[in-house]
Amino acid sequence: MKIPFEKYHGTGNDFILIDIRNHAIQPGSDIIAHLCDRNFGIGADGLIMLDVSEDLDFIMRYFNADGREASLCGNGGRCITAFASRLGLIKNEALFKAVDGIHHASIISMAGNEWLISLKMADVEAPVWVEDAVFLDTGSPHLVNICKGLLSMDVYKDGGKLRNAPHFGPSGTNVNFIEEIDGLLNIRTYERGVEAETLSCGTGVTAAAIGWVVRNNLSSPLPIRARGGDLEVSFERKGNEFTNIKLQGPASFVFSGLIEI
Repeated sequence: MKIPFEKYHGTGNDFILIDIRNHAIQPGSDIIAHLCDRNFGIGADGLIMLDVSEDLDFIMRYFNADGREASLCGNGGRCITAFASRLGLIKNEALFKAVDGIHHASIISMAGNEWLISLKMADVEAPVWVEDAVFLDTGSPHLVNICKGLLSMDVYKDGGKLRNAPHFGPSGTNVNFIEEIDGLLNIRTYERGVEAETLSCGTGVTAAAIGWVVRNNLSSPLPIRARGGDLEVSFERKGNEFTNIKLQGPASFVFSGLIEI
C-alpha cells in the first residue's frame, strides 16, 4: 500500500509527516526506524502521524528515529501545525492532543515553504540548579549542563555518557549543553531515541531557557540559538510557577513523496 508523506524540519530537526486519518494500515516500529534511516530510508530524526480527533483539530503521534513512540517533540509540534495548514485542516490556529496533553499553536506568518509558529508548552515549576546542572521535564525529560567550549565539544560522546545515567531511570534522559556566546545563549542537544546530536530540540530549548531564566533572574522572552537556527521562549512567571510557555520558531516544508507500507 502506498501512502503519501511530507518532510519538514524545525531549525534542522527533521521529520517525516504522515496523515493517517484515512489509513487502516499504520507503520510499525521496524518500518518507522527504516523510514527514518538516513542511508536506507527517507531519513529523519523522527516520524509524526496526524490522526483524527473528535473534538480537536487533530492528534499528534510522535515516534523517535528508533521506531518507538516517544514523549513530546516541540519542533515536531510546530511542523505538524504547518502540515495541518497545508492539508487545509486549520487556518491560523490549531488545538491538538499530544502525548503530554493538549497544545495550542498559532501561525504568526507564512512565506513560501516556511511558517513561523508559536507553540504553547506545558507549565513547569522553577527547577533547582545543582552546581552547573539542572533537570526538568518540559514534555520530555532534559538534563541541562553549562559548559565551556560548546561549539567544539563532542556532544555524541559527552551526551551519550549522561543519557543512560542510572538516576534517570530505565528510559534515560535527553542531554543539553549550553553556553552564553556573545550575549546569546547557545545550545547543543543529545537526543534519546535518535541516540545522536540533533541540530535542534524544541523541548530541550524550552528546558534550557527556563533553567537559564531561573539561574540569572531574567525576564520574558529569551532568544536561544541551536545549531540549526534561532528560537525564542516566552513565558509568564509567578513565584516558582512558569505558565503560558511558548516556543516560537520556524517550520519548513522540504519535499513530499509516496512510501510503500
